Amino acid sequence: MDTGIKTRLKRDDQVTVIAGKDKGKSGRVLRVDRKTSKVLVEGVNIVKKAMRKKRENDRGGIIEIEAPIHISNVMLLTKSGKPSRIGYRVENGVKTRIAKKTGEQL
Repeated sequence: MDTGIKTRLKRDDQVTVIAGKDKGKSGRVLRVDRKTSKVLVEGVNIVKKAMRKKRENDRGGIIEIEAPIHISNVMLLTKSGKPSRIGYRVENGVKTRIAKKTGEQL
C-alpha cells in the first residue's frame, strides 16, 4: 500500500507560496494530502465553484473556495517571517523540527 510522499509540513503550519499565480501570499495549512502531494492553504488558490441548493433555505450559486496547491510550491515560514526548509534535530532522544535557515525550533 502506497501512502504517498514523505512531507515535513503539518497542519496549522504557516507557509508562503513560492510559485504560481498566488506567489508571495501566505497562510495557514488546513489540510495535507500526502497521496496527491497537495496542501490546502487558507486564503490561497481561490477558485469559483457552482453550488446547487441542497435544502430550501440553502443558498445556491457561485461560491469561492480554496483549492489544493502542490506541496512543492509552498515553503514554511519561520516565526520571524522568513521562508525556510524544514530539518530535524535529535536532542536527548527527542526528535524536533527545525528551520534550516535560522536553526530555530518549530
